[in-house]
Amino acid sequence: MSKSEVVSQTSGRITYQELKQIIKLGLVQGNLIPSFAGAWLAIVLTHHAFLASIPQIIVMMIGSTLVMGGACALNNFYDQDIDQLMPSKQNRPTVNNRISDRHLLLLSFGMMVVGEILLFMLNMPAGVIGLVGIVGYVSFYSIWSKRHTTWNTVVGSVPGAVPPLIGWVAIDGHLSLMAWALFLVVFCWQPIHFYALAIKRKDEYAIAHIPMLPSVKGFTRTRVSMFLWLIALLPLPFLMQDLGMVFVVLASLLNIGWIALGLTSFKSSANETKWATKMFIYSLNYLVLFFALVVVISLIQLI
Repeated sequence: MSKSEVVSQTSGRITYQELKQIIKLGLVQGNLIPSFAGAWLAIVLTHHAFLASIPQIIVMMIGSTLVMGGACALNNFYDQDIDQLMPSKQNRPTVNNRISDRHLLLLSFGMMVVGEILLFMLNMPAGVIGLVGIVGYVSFYSIWSKRHTTWNTVVGSVPGAVPPLIGWVAIDGHLSLMAWALFLVVFCWQPIHFYALAIKRKDEYAIAHIPMLPSVKGFTRTRVSMFLWLIALLPLPFLMQDLGMVFVVLASLLNIGWIALGLTSFKSSANETKWATKMFIYSLNYLVLFFALVVVISLIQLI
């Protein structure tokens, strides 16, 4: 049975769980955390009224969700050929013909257009930064770097780090040092997070001929890169001293704890995959805890 015949039987009946896979909802939800934190900090540090800013926050969150989800759907469209080769991707609706290319593109561009309209309704900078994120993720990451260079993860970290910038400018309209500090935290966090995942899936990436660092350069080289990004995270809390020394100390302890976990890979008994899994789990907790600290500490200051 051809793909078109399969799609004709299934299109229009994708489930919510399948939709979540298409738009990578888990990834989108993770990026909404720094988006909200950026907006919240802009409210607190630029002395905007919280209640008056609630509509802007809601529009920003919906617009960001649509933009990111649409870009992820377009990424799934472009990656169908390599996803078919990777066992962990076999259940994606784009791989098992649960959605047609036409419907996938309509969903993707529809979400991105509506999302951009909402962001531009807030202000010009929010819309422009949203467009930068789309172009960076789809063109520079998905289409170019992912398939051609081991720097793909770093290239993808740039558009992946724009959510806090969108959150900030949605409220204030201008970028500040604090906004860029949030950007840098997310930017430096991403290579560590995705290298840990890539170590676990290095064989799959090799099968699909995707030049992920662990598949091409090996574990030792990847570990060095992860440590460099861990070190790059260390000074960033000091760019956020407007939140006070309590925040700087707690955020620094998060960074030091991550470095300590990273050092366990040097044990003779260390298992690469298990270590990568621990680093991956820590990265997920790190993102939530770091931005929770941002919100909580700034809230205490506000009170």
